[in-house]
Order: sequence, then C-alpha cells, then structure tokens
Amino acid sequence: MKKIALALLLGGLSLSAWAKMPVVASFSIVADMAREIGGDRVEVVSLVGPDQDAHVFQPAPADVKKLAGAKVFVVNGLGFEGWLGRLSRSASFKGTLVEASRGIQPLKAEDAEHKHGGADHDHGHDGLDPHAWHDPVLVETYIRNIASGLSRADPEGAKTYAQRAADYTTRVRAAHQWAAKSFAAIPAAQRKVLTSHDAFHYLGKRYAISFLAPQGVSTDTEASAKQVSRLVRQIRTDKVSAVFMENMADRRLLDQLAREAGVQVGGKLYSDALSGPADPAASYLSMFRYNVETLLKALTKR
Repeated sequence: MKKIALALLLGGLSLSAWAKMPVVASFSIVADMAREIGGDRVEVVSLVGPDQDAHVFQPAPADVKKLAGAKVFVVNGLGFEGWLGRLSRSASFKGTLVEASRGIQPLKAEDAEHKHGGADHDHGHDGLDPHAWHDPVLVETYIRNIASGLSRADPEGAKTYAQRAADYTTRVRAAHQWAAKSFAAIPAAQRKVLTSHDAFHYLGKRYAISFLAPQGVSTDTEASAKQVSRLVRQIRTDKVSAVFMENMADRRLLDQLAREAGVQVGGKLYSDALSGPADPAASYLSMFRYNVETLLKALTKR
C-alpha cells in the first residue's frame, strides 16, 4: 500500500483523487439526486431503499456504521425523518449534513387538507407536509442544496458538482414544463384523485389537482371510521374516479374505500420511495414522469 501511495504522489496525484467520497442519504429519492449531482466523485448509500417506507424505518446497527463512515449525510428535512436525531447521535456523525429542503416554504398539513379536500388526520411532522419533492419547481432547491453540501465536503469537486447540478436542473425544469402543459389541457373539475396517503399535495398545488387520502402525511397514522365515511361521501359527491394505491402502502384501506364508494383502484403511484431498477420509477425523474403519465391517463378517461 505504501508503494502504491508513493507512486501516486510521485505522479502528482493523491490517494483522495482515486477514492469516491462516501455519502449516505436518508431515503431513495434524495439518494438518486445525490448520485445525479455527485457523479463519479461520490459513492451514495441509501438507508431506506426502493419500495421501502421511511415513515416507519427503524435504524439498525449497520446503519449507524454506514453513517459513522460518511463524509456527507443528505436528508429531506421538514420532519420527514423522525428517526434522524437518534441515528446521528448514535453514529457520532461529524461530517456535512445536507437538508435538501432547506429554504423551501413548506405546506402545512392543515392547509393541504383545507385546500385539497383531505380528511382531518393527525398529521405528525409538527404539522408540516414534508413531501416537497413532488413539486419539480421546488426540486431545484433540493439540487442547489445538495450541490452546495457536496462542494463544502469536497471543494476540489465544486466545479463538477455545479455543472452536473445545472444539467440536472435543466432536465427537471423540462419535466415540469411538460407536466404543466399536459395538466392544463384537462378541465379543472376533472382533476380529482384518491390516493392511499397524503403525499401529493405539493404536486396538487403546482398543477391544480385535488388529492384525497384516508391517511395523513405519515403512513403510521390510521384513518377512523368517521374519516372513511366522510371520504366515501366526498368521492361520490365529487365523482372521483381516479383512485390509486402507492408503492410502499398497505392497500387494504384503499380497497375498502373503493368498494364502499363504488369505484375501482386504477393502478399505482410512487410517493415516498423509488422503485427497483426493473420497475418504471427507478430515478426521481422517471418517477415524476411515470406518476404524471399515470394520472393523465386516469383523468382523461371520462
């Protein structure tokens, strides 16, 4: 090893030039963003993987070890990772903490309920809706924050991170423009959707879609019989026909709602986790495009 190190130094390179910076991300969506921005300079590990639920995640000793060895820890913030403080203390993490949503004005859970017709759930997350990544305009803030954090931890890579962030922003912006044009072609009265938990209000606000859900912004809450009954009445009154389960959710409650309201569950949306590589939402952009295409198909069936 000493001979290899000496050869590298004599050649004008340090060992660090050959090693990827270890980055830990809290869940699969911000992990993908970190990979897009970091490129070959980073090695990103996601604590909560594809099709897994970050709301109910419980860190294991192996996760503590991963974080202890990381230089950068990328999280969503807005209370999404309720286990964050315990894990950071257990790992004695001393690296760069990147809160991807920093600077975003979050929707309050009660505001989302009032504006978009959700039931009166116990939302958790200190009353904030943490699912800001479903609005691609806000994802530009995620990109800036992640690029900045990687640059602080690895100043030599700052130009690379800035260029990759700019390229990624261009692609995200194009996806938003396509979605905005597509949804604008659908009459506002038809843009009503039922999903299994309250994860899509940022998407709803951006594109004027009304999302209903039996669960709150966290999947560890449960809807009461009163809330289910209210939703059934609302589905019938508003003639909601676009009904979707989510990739990491238990579909039994949604099936009950669909039976009682006389509608069919039409497919799957990806909310708090990406899919595995063999499925259609293995990256943030592919998830966004898949969700939008799935919604458009259902909303234009009438």
